[in-house]
This record gives sequence, structure tokens and C-alpha cells, in this order.
Amino acid sequence: MSKVWDKQIGGRHYQDFVIQPSKFVVENKLLFPEGCAIKYICRYGHKGDYNAQQSDLKKAIHYLENEIESRREAQPDS
Repeated sequence: MSKVWDKQIGGRHYQDFVIQPSKFVVENKLLFPEGCAIKYICRYGHKGDYNAQQSDLKKAIHYLENEIESRREAQPDS
């Protein structure tokens, strides 16, 4: 694979994982909101303060809620 996974712009928090969240998302062909949720879930524990951690968890929830709503709207009426 390309060396793009060996670098990170702005910090090292993703480099500390066995597999970077973005690589996991790409290799598993996940949708954008799923990938964003994974990213925020992976990184929240690496934030120093409680408010920053809570913010990342809320962002993950938001992306998951968006995906739930999108799938609900795509369902044919029963």
C-alpha cells in the first residue's frame, strides 16, 4: 500500500493505532458517515479533557443518527 498511511498531517493520534481509522474505512468500503463515526470513536479517548472527549463522542453519535435517518428515508413505505 502507498506510504500515505505512514504519515499524518497535524499530530500523531491516528499513528498510534494498529490500523489508522481512514485505512480501515477505505479497505472496508464504508460510507462517509460510518467512517466519520469510527474516526471520532477511535480518537475521543486520546483527547486530554472531558469536554473534548464528549465532543468527539457526540460527533460520532451525530454521524450515526444521520446514517439511521438516511436509511429510514430510503425504505419503501410499508
